[in-house]
Amino acid sequence: MGTDADLAGYEQRFRRAGLPLFIEDFSATHDIFTRATPLLGLVFVAEMLGATSLKWPFWVNLLAVLGGLAVLITGFAVLNRLRGRPFRSLPTRFGTPELATFVLLPALLPVLSEFQFRQFFGVAAGNLLLIGLVYAVVGYGLIGTTIWGIQRLGSELARSVASLVRALPLLLVFSLVLFMTADMWQVFAGMPTTFIVFMAVAFALISNLFLILRLPQELDRIERDADSGPPLRRIQRLNLSISLMIRQWMQVLVVSSGVGLFFVAFGLLAISRHVYELWGISPGTWSHEFTLLNHPLLLSATLTKVAAAIAIFTGLYYSISLMTDATYRAEFLDNVTAELRDLFTDRTRYLALRSELLEATRPSARS
Repeated sequence: MGTDADLAGYEQRFRRAGLPLFIEDFSATHDIFTRATPLLGLVFVAEMLGATSLKWPFWVNLLAVLGGLAVLITGFAVLNRLRGRPFRSLPTRFGTPELATFVLLPALLPVLSEFQFRQFFGVAAGNLLLIGLVYAVVGYGLIGTTIWGIQRLGSELARSVASLVRALPLLLVFSLVLFMTADMWQVFAGMPTTFIVFMAVAFALISNLFLILRLPQELDRIERDADSGPPLRRIQRLNLSISLMIRQWMQVLVVSSGVGLFFVAFGLLAISRHVYELWGISPGTWSHEFTLLNHPLLLSATLTKVAAAIAIFTGLYYSISLMTDATYRAEFLDNVTAELRDLFTDRTRYLALRSELLEATRPSARS
């Protein structure tokens, strides 16, 4: 029979894999906000500066900071009394009362010091946003998934480069034709950089929407192939979906970045200042000219915009191909399934061990 340490080991592996919701009885109070207590505490203390004002002299602001700190400490001390904890103890769990105090108490400082009710709503909204962000990042394992991806960056890079090499023949036919046309350069030469960023975000949302529509059936297949034991709950499927999306983003980012860098290098060699003048295109807001083997090279803002645009098109094409093209789909999902099969096996063992430990504690609990 296993021990509580074995159970904790399984739970730690789920967290490191970016799947904390695989843990049974996962609680926002104990598993999310309590783990984020250092961050919330730091923000809580920093917000005592809300009691200060630029109009006041230094000594008045110093007194205001001390007064604000006293208000914050007193507020949590009173909460400790109401929650049955020692008056000066630090919170060991963040439930609704603690979160409400974190949101509202610092927001009261501008009201008490300068009657700034607008700032009250701003601070309260900012604290609510931080709580939501902490819930999403910690609760859905975004940190664990990101660390997982960084640790496996070498294998992910090799896998993405291999996919890029297979995709290059089709991509080059499509991309090179666009890259070597004056119309393409004229369109993006005058386009503000913010518009290109907006286009990248819009295309990312489109690819994510397509992935979201395809994920339910893919998750069913992965769960069936992995023989995961008890079916995943809806919240666990959501956790797994987010993890898969982050893994896809990493591959798409590697592929699109590689294409963008390729076209920057190709443009340096192929598009000289004479071609700019022939096409009637400005190098943009900045440009750097240098020589390589007595050949003039021109790196410009326009070149980077055109290369970025083609990289964005490529990223959209590749992200959709991961779900539709049989080769890319098999490579991406089969690798993921192989990794998840071990996690699903651990989940089955974890659930069995958890049931054994709960059953073993019931007699002692009755006595």
